[in-house]
Amino acid sequence: MASYKDLPDFQSLPKVKDMPQGCAWGVFDKDGKKDVLGTVNLLTPDVVKAAASEVKEGVSISLNWPIGAIQAPGFGRKGLVHKVISFADSPLDFHGFDDEIEFNTQCSSQWDSLCHFNHQPTGTTYNGHKPKVEELVQEFGNEDKTKSFPTLNHWHERGGLVGRGVLIDYKAWADRQGIKYNPFDAHRITTKELEAVAKEEGVEFKQGDIILVRSGFTEALETMNAQQQAEALSSHRTCGVEGTQESAAWFWNKHFAAVAGDAIAFEAIPPIVDGKESSIADLVLHQYFLSLFGLPIGELWDLKALSEKCAASKRWTFLLTSVPLNVPGSIGSPPNALAIF
Repeated sequence: MASYKDLPDFQSLPKVKDMPQGCAWGVFDKDGKKDVLGTVNLLTPDVVKAAASEVKEGVSISLNWPIGAIQAPGFGRKGLVHKVISFADSPLDFHGFDDEIEFNTQCSSQWDSLCHFNHQPTGTTYNGHKPKVEELVQEFGNEDKTKSFPTLNHWHERGGLVGRGVLIDYKAWADRQGIKYNPFDAHRITTKELEAVAKEEGVEFKQGDIILVRSGFTEALETMNAQQQAEALSSHRTCGVEGTQESAAWFWNKHFAAVAGDAIAFEAIPPIVDGKESSIADLVLHQYFLSLFGLPIGELWDLKALSEKCAASKRWTFLLTSVPLNVPGSIGSPPNALAIF
């Protein structure tokens, strides 16, 4: 079992042809086989055992925002359709119900797989994979058994995602500092601020941590009706972590297993390129994290109850578990995540 004790820092990552500095392709390859898990590999048995020691109270907190909480998803995405079927109205003719649900996996709490947002200049996903739509539409028995594509279903082969979660409660810290911001006006959270929050919380990052950043984004949406949500989201100006190469290097050098937050894109929108606001296609951290590092991104997680629990317990670390849907070829999934104290 690999220990990954000597991972290179951002500037020391070996150069990959046609890719910018900071490309981690090949770092997690084994026995000549291309890796499809990325930084999730850092959740070794030793890391998981250490994370289990965070459980002291027997209290669990759901981190899953209701599917359908965004009543008008943007970018043409489909919202929740929930159909309830009565057995009494079927040939079965007895009392009881089934239901069917349909939704875009980006419309509420989710993981982005490493296929979700490609390196735009080359169209490649993590580790140089270049899947086509028809290759990602898979069925049981015809799934990606050779592990050619970095989709979320491969997490199940290693038992899901289990590790030490760390809440960086930026919203609570900003309130204490008198920092006022609008979640729908591109407020950018710097890595220096993340460090300041961690210091105040008494948190020291460890390799394999799963970092959660609370900005208050989902909480702001919850106060709005459908029309107000649509208006707030239509500007495509949302808070999040500052998307720069320097930010990307900071995250890689911490060697997190995964990152997540309550914001809609984890990083602030719109991205800034050459000092000017740019389009969604130029998201900086999405390209570095998903395509170059193999670092999964969680978005729209519900972190309010977690914030309250951390403040009450005066500790911001916990055991985190997450089991995405086991759908062959899955690009995104609800995280089904719990924080356990």
